[in-house]
Amino acid sequence: MVPVVYRPEYLSYDFGPQHPFSPQRLEMLVELLELLDPGFAPVAPPQATREEVLEVHAERYVRRVEAASRGEEGAGLVEYGLGTSDTPVFAGMDAATRWLAGGTVHAARMVARGEARRVLQLGGGLHHAQFDRASGFCVYNDLAMALEVFLKEGLRVLYVDVDVHHGDGVQWIFYKDPRVLTLSLHESGRYLYPGTGGVFEIGQGGGTGYSWNGPLEPFTEDASYLAVFEQLFDKALTWFLPDVILVQAGADAHYLDPLADLLLTTRAYERVFTRLLEGAERYTDGRIVFTLGGGYSFDAAVRVWTLLYFVLQERALPERLPEAWRRRWEERLGVRLGPSLHDEEGPPEVPRRQEIERYNEGNALRLLETVKKYLMAG
Repeated sequence: MVPVVYRPEYLSYDFGPQHPFSPQRLEMLVELLELLDPGFAPVAPPQATREEVLEVHAERYVRRVEAASRGEEGAGLVEYGLGTSDTPVFAGMDAATRWLAGGTVHAARMVARGEARRVLQLGGGLHHAQFDRASGFCVYNDLAMALEVFLKEGLRVLYVDVDVHHGDGVQWIFYKDPRVLTLSLHESGRYLYPGTGGVFEIGQGGGTGYSWNGPLEPFTEDASYLAVFEQLFDKALTWFLPDVILVQAGADAHYLDPLADLLLTTRAYERVFTRLLEGAERYTDGRIVFTLGGGYSFDAAVRVWTLLYFVLQERALPERLPEAWRRRWEERLGVRLGPSLHDEEGPPEVPRRQEIERYNEGNALRLLETVKKYLMAG
């Protein structure tokens, strides 16, 4: 069995009932996995320590998060990205975020120490958090903390981010570090938060050439997405030769997601997850860690992450989802849930398909042409 990391305290990362980053997604997911797999027995990780947080975040920022968590509003909240509509303050925010971060750190340690080759962290993926501020629903950057675990063990890390939003926090924290290659596929920042992730954001100093971005046009479908992913992922493996892969598996590029405009289906996600595992088997002796991330259609996100679980375990997908589970959550959420892991229907027709495909392909080629000289020289 591939280890799964989770504990109920993850549900305390809660910005309120109207916020899209809802802990109900995790609650639904865990309940579904318990029903589908009687052997589901997640590992309960420790909470991340303050010292581990300080390895990637400024002391002044951590102090502000701690104070805000205690209800000490004061001045300077917005300066640190706190108290906004995206990242509102809630009681116990520091502890809640450290529970999530602890899971990702623990998953990384399991792989770094040889206790497991694959690990799924059922949470985390807070890729927007910056060195000295919160951003985009993210308070502490658990992914950056996991990267530090790998780097301390002398491992070169390929970070792959398939969230529909650019993985900007991880990119900027490691922008000058040639030991980490960050690869993010996302809807173009010309249209979508956080407005970054262009082809020519390739790193600085010794890290020049080690930041890769595949910005995609709105309404990108499976075929174009997978063509770009296959091309960039293959080159990242063969040019960088990583020792381990860390994946942020956001589910918000699905066509049902309300916060973005990519049109992926669950079939595309299954292919991406399978290719990531194949790449790990070939290049990193199977070492790979997955976290979750964005995903704001309750229906799509839970199905995508359940699919990820079964792909990781190399088990056949269940034909149908439990009817009682669907009815209970449909009543609770007031939305319809799909009866199986794969979509019953597909996205709407796209009138500009060829133009979109040319744009995406051109961006991928420009990126590879730009970074090639740096990696080949290394």
